Amino acid sequence: MRVNGHHLLLFLALITTTLALVNAPPSGLSALANSEARVARVTNYVQLLHPVRAPQRASVNDIVDQGTVVRTGKDSRAELTFSGETVVRLAAHTALDFYHGTRGLNLKVGAALIQAPKDANGATIHMGCVAGAAAGTTVMIEYHPGVYKFLVLEGTGRLYRPGHLGDSILVHAGQMVIGNPDSAISDPVDVDIGSFMTTSCFITNFPPLRSEKSILAESQKQHREKSKKTLIETNLVIFGGGTQVSLVDQGQTATTNRTTAALVTPHRASNLSPQGVPGSQ
Repeated sequence: MRVNGHHLLLFLALITTTLALVNAPPSGLSALANSEARVARVTNYVQLLHPVRAPQRASVNDIVDQGTVVRTGKDSRAELTFSGETVVRLAAHTALDFYHGTRGLNLKVGAALIQAPKDANGATIHMGCVAGAAAGTTVMIEYHPGVYKFLVLEGTGRLYRPGHLGDSILVHAGQMVIGNPDSAISDPVDVDIGSFMTTSCFITNFPPLRSEKSILAESQKQHREKSKKTLIETNLVIFGGGTQVSLVDQGQTATTNRTTAALVTPHRASNLSPQGVPGSQ
């Protein structure tokens, strides 16, 4: 069969254009550099504090350069996207900046959720003197002076203290580490992923995460472990940015303040100690 050369060129041009459209950023937005982020969502008052320019109020599609602090106010939240489709969500009263893209996230105060796809560059999050590494992982982190929380919802993260050789631990899905960033890292405890998914503002006030299917699979795995009594349900909760464990009745567990870090935690049957039980945003 003979092919007209003009028609062949038109066909090849059509394929090239289609591929370019498929790979283009949404709504014709320019691609992000590794040292940039884009504001994807803003609720209420969110500021961009530039190192050399005057502060400005954040708007959707604003480009955030490295060194710029993103700060949320009362009853406010934001979502940033990075190259490689890494997502960072910020709760109210949170401040975060970054250097070298997701490889140098710095949570100055507050709480954030990071979803780092497997095919992305991964994320390194600093919280005072402690840091977490995530790749193919969804994590929730919280930091206030003297206390941090590091919760893994799916995948596996690594928590470590830079400059302290050997002070490092793997944190698996459904586990959380809570501690003082100036002290040695403690062992993780089990947390209820299902409670997080139904109460956390990171989930209820945002569209579904790309990793939600994997998170729900981990939650179903915990449910099976509860059925087999491998995990034992408790009414132990941690509120806010503190470390104090509270015992609440079953009715209260569904009405805990969603703007604070509160989570009912199950325990492995082999470890029923109530010490060090953390919560989540």
